[in-house]
Amino acid sequence: MPRRIKTISEFHKLRGLPQPEHPLISVIDYGSVAHVSEQTESFVFDFYSISLKRGVGKMRYGQQEYDFDGGVMYFMAPGQVLTVEPGQNSKEQRSGWILKVHPDLLWNTPLAKIISQYEFFDYSVHEALFLSDKEEEILNGIVTNIRQEYGNNIDKFSHNIIVSQIETLLNYAERFYQRQFITRKKSGHQLLEKMEAVLDSYFNDVDAPKGLPSVQYVSDRLHVSKGYLASLLKSLTGLNTQQHIHEKLIEKAKTKLSTTDLSVSQIAYELGFEHPQSFSKLFKNKTNLSPLEFKNSFN
Repeated sequence: MPRRIKTISEFHKLRGLPQPEHPLISVIDYGSVAHVSEQTESFVFDFYSISLKRGVGKMRYGQQEYDFDGGVMYFMAPGQVLTVEPGQNSKEQRSGWILKVHPDLLWNTPLAKIISQYEFFDYSVHEALFLSDKEEEILNGIVTNIRQEYGNNIDKFSHNIIVSQIETLLNYAERFYQRQFITRKKSGHQLLEKMEAVLDSYFNDVDAPKGLPSVQYVSDRLHVSKGYLASLLKSLTGLNTQQHIHEKLIEKAKTKLSTTDLSVSQIAYELGFEHPQSFSKLFKNKTNLSPLEFKNSFN
């Protein structure tokens, strides 16, 4: 059962750190974080955790394990499970920083309304952001600004400046992820090919479970998170995962409509629709023709 950490102060105490200078935000030197347990530890945090880490060790996020030895960046939203393996207590092997942000800091700010739109908070640990030296320098500068701002005498400008710096950090991270999708385009296209194979197999398998394939089903078969898959596909094709599922479905429907004597209802049921009307509506929305109109065009 994961241990729940409700406050940043509680996290500091857990890891043998001094009390935070600010109750709702803290920049922590990763090398100073004590990992004293000889057993695997699992935690659920009630705050955001953004980290840039260099070191040696293993971390598991959900069911995924990841070895890291360079500068990589991770993002966790409140309520997610972090599992840390033993053997990470050698401080001299680790460097970087961890930014802890409690949601209360963002209350009634524009960032509070849009932070859920940063999809990398839902990525798995093996989908971490690998940074160039220049990118790392930019992010380190922003985090230094945040630390200096909450460490100074707080005035009426401090809160807005800190929140705006956090948003700048997230925007840079989003830019760098897009760069990563581009520079790793080969692996991205390989994942796209695997997704096509997963969907082909699903629609061709007469013994497959009834119903349409869900985004979760596809991401599980590809061993990636839903958010990462959606972002990667949008970068490569401009379409999200659900749209790709619909494109493949329409492709299969066109083949069945043009090459078989099956009725529209039979095709709808074979493709996983519970109601033929839903199939007809989607087909017309995608092709501007009803399934029957499309079928009759081949007669």
